[in-house]
Amino acid sequence: MLFIIWIIVGGILGWLASMVMKTDAEQGMILNIVVGIIGAFLGGWLLSPLFGTGTINADDFSITSLLVSFLGAVILLAIVNLLRRGKVR
Repeated sequence: MLFIIWIIVGGILGWLASMVMKTDAEQGMILNIVVGIIGAFLGGWLLSPLFGTGTINADDFSITSLLVSFLGAVILLAIVNLLRRGKVR
């Protein structure tokens, strides 16, 4: 059951990050889920020590962990945009 919640929350976070980065028209539901989950890993690696919290991947569903996971997804989309287009939108 936790895996399904993980996918749903990852999809929502990936969708919100794609809205912020204006890549929503280019992404589908599966890519939003992937961005949300990989972004949570990236946020856990880069931002968790700064905020002192876990991410959704560490079964921590607090507000700060959702924020760290969301910021990780935004960072991931910025890196992808930078590599694909040579600029961040």
